[in-house]
Amino acid sequence: MSKTILNIAILTVSDTRTAETDTSGLKLKSCAEEDGHLIKDKLIIKDDLFHIRAVVSKWIHQADINVVVITGGTGFAERDVTPNAIEPLLEQKIPGFGELFRQISYAEIGSSTVQSRALAGISNRTIVIAMPGSTGACNTAWTKILSEQLDSTHKPCNFVALLT
Repeated sequence: MSKTILNIAILTVSDTRTAETDTSGLKLKSCAEEDGHLIKDKLIIKDDLFHIRAVVSKWIHQADINVVVITGGTGFAERDVTPNAIEPLLEQKIPGFGELFRQISYAEIGSSTVQSRALAGISNRTIVIAMPGSTGACNTAWTKILSEQLDSTHKPCNFVALLT
């Protein structure tokens, strides 16, 4: 069985990051490409609920995007609105993603992990994943969860099976 190559869109939500300083978005791009996936789009936008929702809605609607990966805006600061923006767009939530992310993160950053509202879900046969904005959090999410779950050969189950 050959591995399915996925088309991925990456969104960095930040009031301060630029193309040159977006280490988290670049980390996700690098990890996805190392795993053999294709990057179809990559954007950096400010922490704005409706802008986030508009971009993610567009990607969910696009037939050539299988996965939307979002970094940033998942904390509890006033500007952190990513979960608020994307939750209404999800047809089904994948609560285990946030739970597992926080469990794994606990070993790395201790109780600070409770301040992450990392989440995932599916909508229109598109997986949508939101994680914290730190490069370390993106590395953790990709290497400890997403690399396997976005691999169609991973058993006994994976996110790719939800796309058909």
